Amino acid sequence: MSTDREFLTEARADIDAIDAELVKLLAKRVAVVDRVIAIKAEQGIPALLPERVEEVVAHARQEAEANGAPPDLAEILYRALIAWTVEYEERTLGR
Repeated sequence: MSTDREFLTEARADIDAIDAELVKLLAKRVAVVDRVIAIKAEQGIPALLPERVEEVVAHARQEAEANGAPPDLAEILYRALIAWTVEYEERTLGR
């Protein structure tokens, strides 16, 4: 039988493994954003597209709810992720 301390150690290891996967997914997302930046630069599209922001946030909330995660947490995280992405795009586009 595991002790509370052993359980905590195992749980923390699980969280660390999940965090590593999240970071890998973030790297993949940024690689796609880099492709988007190239298209936006060619076509003169602004970094911030408010309707797209709301679409992504709504989708994140739906996915969270469907998978048993708190939709409010998904929204908070995605709004922060999108804000960083827009700033990154603006810096890269030189705007």
